[in-house]
Amino acid sequence: STLLLARDSCTGMAIPPRLLRPVALVYILERSTTHQEGLPKIPVPPLKQTCERYLAALEPLITREELAHTRTLIAEFLQSGGVGERLQKGLERRARKTENWLSDWWMQSAYLDSRMPIPVYTSPGVVLPQMHFQDRQGQMRFAAKLIAGVLDFKKMVDNETLPVEYLGGKPLCMNQYYQVLSSCRIPGPKKDIVVNYATGKSPSTHITVVHNFQFFVLDVYSSNGMPLTVDQIYVQLEKIWNSSLQTNKEPIGILTSNHRNTWGKAYNNLIKDKTNKDSVRTIQKSIFLVCLDAPMPRVSDDLYYSKVAAQMLHGGGSRWNSGNLGEDGSCGLTYEHAPAEGPPIVFLVDHVVEYMKKTEFRRAPMVPLPLPQKLRFNITPEVKKDIEKAKQNMNIMVPDLDVQVFNFYHYGKKYLKSIKTSPDAFIQMALQLAYYRMYQTCCPTYESASLRMFKLGRTEAIRSTSTESHRFVQAMDDVSKQDTEKLALLQEAIKAHRAYTHMAIHGQTVDRHLLGLRMQAIEDLTSLPEIFMDTSYAVAMHFNLFTSQVGSKTDCVMCIGPMVPDGYGICYNPMGDHINFAVTAFNSCEETNAARLSRFLKEALLDLKSLVEQTLKPSPTGPEEQPDRT
Repeated sequence: STLLLARDSCTGMAIPPRLLRPVALVYILERSTTHQEGLPKIPVPPLKQTCERYLAALEPLITREELAHTRTLIAEFLQSGGVGERLQKGLERRARKTENWLSDWWMQSAYLDSRMPIPVYTSPGVVLPQMHFQDRQGQMRFAAKLIAGVLDFKKMVDNETLPVEYLGGKPLCMNQYYQVLSSCRIPGPKKDIVVNYATGKSPSTHITVVHNFQFFVLDVYSSNGMPLTVDQIYVQLEKIWNSSLQTNKEPIGILTSNHRNTWGKAYNNLIKDKTNKDSVRTIQKSIFLVCLDAPMPRVSDDLYYSKVAAQMLHGGGSRWNSGNLGEDGSCGLTYEHAPAEGPPIVFLVDHVVEYMKKTEFRRAPMVPLPLPQKLRFNITPEVKKDIEKAKQNMNIMVPDLDVQVFNFYHYGKKYLKSIKTSPDAFIQMALQLAYYRMYQTCCPTYESASLRMFKLGRTEAIRSTSTESHRFVQAMDDVSKQDTEKLALLQEAIKAHRAYTHMAIHGQTVDRHLLGLRMQAIEDLTSLPEIFMDTSYAVAMHFNLFTSQVGSKTDCVMCIGPMVPDGYGICYNPMGDHINFAVTAFNSCEETNAARLSRFLKEALLDLKSLVEQTLKPSPTGPEEQPDRT
């Protein structure tokens, strides 16, 4: 079964969510919106500070000559009365007039303006632990519990009884929790929009269920407003299954997987017909979408999670489940990234998994329920042509993505805390070492930090590649260096990473400020400043390592596609005694290889442990726990 949240307009084919926090995350039971109005606004950092930190971030990535050239451009940008000062004042004016000067620009530039396909390029997938069912009835029972679990989460959202998250004693913005369900991304010819149907006079009371490329409306609330029981949902799913046994239907949902401009045109073609328009609107307004997928071809146990991860990202191709988005016990979800980052998704996953554990499947006296409505589509020759084009594109995209999921069982969070280190920073340094050993160079590395300390806060980038990390990876395999020196350099690199993380969550690093200055220039209709035309800027924004810590109580793993054609997408979930990793790369790039980087990463994690144990002995307790939410 595949769960799709915050759907794309026709099915739910929708970067990832990731966050390290340097102090413990606490949940407190109180009204979810209690502190919302009192949250501080996100600051506009001082211009000189951002420019200095930008130059420091460039140091390990470019040549001395390139850095000298960029220093000259920065000096011109910072001149009194110059372009930098003018853009900064414009940004400060915007900050005074809006609740959050960044959030709309971020959603626009990071998501809605992007014309790349949603599967692989934008929407993360989450792989849940394999369920122990091997037949249709087991799949139906599981799907019924899963739906009931999501509705239980929705009840907390609707009643504003979600536990408020605190960080360092300060409440965090809970707004994103209200954007996950009943949201929809609608394609446009040049940019998309996101619509949320949770509010208004008649909020949605149905979900969409897809089976064999056929779409059904399932009302999940009874006439008295109470959610259907697990047993009632099961009966309704059985009806849907038995009404959709034909396997020769056109996979209308695969249209959503296309390049956004192509899908935008196909969308307009599709909704010219009134029946199609009504069906599409019904899907758009559903709370979420559940796909009852066919089983994928069997693979060996060691490849199982890699195959399921790929399934959650793209459905496996037009022959399999890309038109639906299994009966074989595989399950997970994908979600539209534009309205929300990872924390609400992780909370939802943990809540639903716990709900399913404690919910027994019981037969109960049945109240007659109406047959779920099947949505109709009129496939005109034009729509048929669009579907065939989408199939071709999907069947090119699917084999191009290499997905490697592995569980690193040698140690986990507990061990890393016992040696008094930050689990996230330690894993990031292992990634730096793995990449350096593979390519003999450093690369721009992105890890996302949360700005939810501020009202409507989204994310900021943690730049894991630093001068300190560069010195460490260079020294690690240098035979002339002593282990004590290598360990000292590792500790300096970890310290630098933690310091950058602290600056990031307080809105004091460079990436979002630079984005704001750039967007301000565009809004002012002035030419872009030279610093944004500089080759150093292009290098800095080309994130070969796009990484995401996706911490969950559930033993799951999230997966994301690479941000750039010659890069990697890497998600990790540090559990107590092991770490789950998902590594992706494009097969069309000769320089990248997900399996090879995974091997280097395992070796780096083992080598760092050996290095630490040369001089340190683990103690039973470590530093205060660092949360693992993205």
